[in-house]
Amino acid sequence: MIALAGFTLVQIVAALATAFVAAFVRGLAGFGMAILLVPVLALAVTPVEAVLVTNGVSVLIGLSDARFIARHAERSALVIAAWVLLAVAPGLWLLSITPPDIARVLIAFVALSAFAAILLPQRAADLPGHLHTGATGLATGLLTGFAGMPGPPVVPYYVGRAIPRQVAKASMLLIFTIASTSSLVSGAALGVMEWHYLVLAALLFPAVLVGNWLGSLAFGKVSDRLWRSFVALMLAAAAAVALVKLLS
Repeated sequence: MIALAGFTLVQIVAALATAFVAAFVRGLAGFGMAILLVPVLALAVTPVEAVLVTNGVSVLIGLSDARFIARHAERSALVIAAWVLLAVAPGLWLLSITPPDIARVLIAFVALSAFAAILLPQRAADLPGHLHTGATGLATGLLTGFAGMPGPPVVPYYVGRAIPRQVAKASMLLIFTIASTSSLVSGAALGVMEWHYLVLAALLFPAVLVGNWLGSLAFGKVSDRLWRSFVALMLAAAAAVALVKLLS
């Protein structure tokens, strides 16, 4: 299984450790697993393979959170997810035709924009308009396919509003699970998906399951203010990673 996945023993151990930490962040923040996991996997496989493996893990852990998601997710998440389904495959296609340097600029711009948006004063709990919601869904789908990074458009949409953190987290998790599923299907349709990516995803899943569980326990103990600060920190980390890739 290790040889099939293309990993040495050291790389497997590193991937498992990173998967655990990334899942803890996901359990606490509601997002961020791909930001931490994809770069480590990309040390052993191509970026496209790393994105698809991470999406495979995301689908598995999303199913384990189904009860929490069904209880708390806002209906707007289904609307956004519908737009996501339309945009993931075009995002993968755009990635295949975009020069790497330009792609890095675009990804860095999105990450920085999301971090800036989360620093704005918190908005009312009212749902944004149809145009805002649709644009968020399209941007999320494009970024899922283009960079394996669905978080930047979705996080400001929910965390930037005065809604319960349980609603914000569950809504984001619902969108990310659907986006990851769509990415796997699109990868298969475009001929870049291979079955052993799912083997590697299954290999990482136990570490992800435990890390996510511990992060969820921490989620229930922190205040709203501390949680929102942690989310902002994660977006700042995403922006920093994007800038480092851009400058290098």
